Amino acid sequence: MSATPADTTTTAANSAADSPAGHTAHGHGSPGYVDDKDALLKRLRRAEGQVRGIARMVEDDVYCIDILTQVSAATKALETVALALLDDHLSHCVAEATAEGGPVAEEKIREASAAIARLVRS
Repeated sequence: MSATPADTTTTAANSAADSPAGHTAHGHGSPGYVDDKDALLKRLRRAEGQVRGIARMVEDDVYCIDILTQVSAATKALETVALALLDDHLSHCVAEATAEGGPVAEEKIREASAAIARLVRS
């Protein structure tokens, strides 16, 4: 039995839905962070807990400086995740693209440069 155009579209849509967010939309291979995924998720969950703690501190009228100290810790946790993701992106996505050369390599370098600029501004 051959697939009709509608079946093919549905299959492609299902594949996109099963893929990580943004993964299929950009036509990338496996994300570079896949080997570090558990560690990244652990760090993100820790940061999430820190932010929830900060919200409780505000609700409980805790001293401003104590809250700012916790905001600083949560910010540092997210920066650590961002730098790990950037490192993986440079080591995998950008390195592979530059090995191939051409316009894809140029685009990956522009993407990385823009990501670095966003991190520096934050």
